[in-house]
Order: sequence, then structure tokens, then C-alpha cells
Amino acid sequence: MKAVRFTLSGKSAFFKKPEVNTYYYFTYGQIHKVALLGMLGAIAGYNGYAQKKWTVRKKGMDLIEEYPEFYEKLAGLKVSIVPRNERGYIPKKVQVFNNSVGYACEEQGGNLIIKEQWLENPVWDIYILLDCEEAEKISYQLEQYKCVYMPYLGKNDHPADISDVKIVKLETIDAKRSEIFSMFPKRIGEIDSLDDEDEIEEFKYEEKLPVRLNGYTNLYEYDTFCYTNIPVCVKEAGLYKDKMRILVFY
Repeated sequence: MKAVRFTLSGKSAFFKKPEVNTYYYFTYGQIHKVALLGMLGAIAGYNGYAQKKWTVRKKGMDLIEEYPEFYEKLAGLKVSIVPRNERGYIPKKVQVFNNSVGYACEEQGGNLIIKEQWLENPVWDIYILLDCEEAEKISYQLEQYKCVYMPYLGKNDHPADISDVKIVKLETIDAKRSEIFSMFPKRIGEIDSLDDEDEIEEFKYEEKLPVRLNGYTNLYEYDTFCYTNIPVCVKEAGLYKDKMRILVFY
């Protein structure tokens, strides 16, 4: 099996949490799959939420599943995300700035004070499994460093830097206990403990992140993800190996 691997980074990033937006706008601590698919959709030239012509539902009409074009095209991609920041933790800082665009708000004077929590200097290694036509198309554009729309890390204040694009061969492995170098859904196994002779310091990063869109509401659906140097007793996931890295795709 092959995959395309690239390093994704930026000076800052903002992956908005939809639950709170009254005083501050908060960010998820990692890039999640839906945001990654949105960025890849921009590279491929697919439309987003704003360009979608949504069905106007009338009383008595059956619910139908609808998605923006990028998600329709790319939802089937299998990705693996390897945090490069130390222990998976990306520093955050609240930024305060003005939005004086007239249509931005109804504040007196037309000036809205924005307070956003940004990730600082995030870095990830991203893998995309080359098992379908869309994955091959994305891989080609990444290798050629070509994009239709500018890729961003969450919004257009945060340009994405894509580097070190490579096609890598992956080996499938069947391990019941293994250290996993990527983010992985917590449900795939149970975190074990280090052997007594191991002298490294344990760490575990855990966060509930969006993993898909609901077809009827287009709201996020979530899964709990982990990143740790502690071995995992794997219950249900197939594992892949890239040299010394053990990866989970989802």
C-alpha cells in the first residue's frame, strides 16, 4: 500500500469550535479531519459551504442528506495525522483585533472587536492513503505544488505551508500491542503502560475532535482522539508502518 506524506505547518491556525462564540472564539487543539478535507478541497478546487445550493425544505418534505462539494468528493479519504509539536501540545494565544468591515456587525460605528484563540506554530505530518481516485488526484496536485484555491489552516488569516511531499510505501502490520505515532480514535484500543525498564517520560494528549459531518444538519460529529508515547492494546484498527512510525488511518 502507498500513501502520500507531507508536512503541514503555519505561523498560526484557527479551527473554530462552534459551541462558544459570544465573547471569545475558541479553537480545537489539533487539525481535525473535516478541516483537513476542507483544505484539500481548496487545493483541488472543490466548492465549500458558501457555494452549495442547499435544498429549501418545505413542510412535509422528507429529510435528505446534503454536503458541500469538498465533503462529497473527499469524505472517503483515509488520513493519518502525526503531530510534530512536542508531546502533541500546540501553544495557544488569544488575539484581539478589530473588524471594521461594515457588514461584519451591527455595533455602533460598525467596528467589531474580535477575540480569537489561535494555535501558534503548529506542525503536522499528514498521510493520505492512496486507495482511490480522489486520493491519487490530491496526491498529484500536492507533488506538483499546485492548488486551485489558497490552502489555509482554518481561515484565511492563517496560510498553510505544505512541504516535503513524498510518496511512501506502507507495510500493514497485525500487532496487538504497539506504540502509535499518529493521532488515533480512543475507541480502537486501551492505553497500556510502559515496561519497567523504559526510562522515558510518559505523556498522553486527548481531545474530542470532529471526525465527520452529519448529512442532515451538516454539524460536526465527534470522536475522542489520543496521542501518546504509551503502548496501546489494539482492539479493532488495522495498523500501517512507515519505516519506524506505526500509524492509524481513519
